[in-house]
Amino acid sequence: MSTEPAVSAVFQGLALVGLGANLGDAQASVWQAIAACAQCPDTRCLGWSSAWRTAPVDAQGPDFVNAVAVLETTLAPLQLLDALQAIEQQHGRERPYRNAPRTLDLDLLALQGCEMAEPRLTLPHPRMFGRAFVLAPLLELCPTWVWPKVGPLEQALLACQDQALHVLPGAWPQPPAPQRAALAQRLQQAFAG
Repeated sequence: MSTEPAVSAVFQGLALVGLGANLGDAQASVWQAIAACAQCPDTRCLGWSSAWRTAPVDAQGPDFVNAVAVLETTLAPLQLLDALQAIEQQHGRERPYRNAPRTLDLDLLALQGCEMAEPRLTLPHPRMFGRAFVLAPLLELCPTWVWPKVGPLEQALLACQDQALHVLPGAWPQPPAPQRAALAQRLQQAFAG
């Protein structure tokens, strides 16, 4: 009789996380959150976009600092969501009303091979393709990205031209160019549909 544990299917794939803040030292909060994402259980951070300054969309308050991080994880979608919300809480996130200004906002945008619609989580994120503050960082990570059922993300970004944003060069360190190129290729393959 074997004493080895039973083999079960374990998810392993890439996750896209949108990060944003518009209260306090927003730039530092987003960078700290990228580092905290890498500390989630069974998760590692493969890369991140530059910082982007964006005007609030459907919200009020000061401009946001936004970015996107790419994680590799074995966590199930709701486990990853719980881990991201714990990071928000560590940064003093409050939800007094919808779209309130925030010390930190982490959105699970997409998870490789996963489509779902549950009360706590819809994947892909239902508004990600209409938000310049998501699309511009995604295109920075993978300039030729074509998303299934959406098409080229560059075209989706053009449809968001009324949303003001600009990159904050040098806000935090970036991985070397070869690493970024390899990540872009991996992203395109992982989310090809």
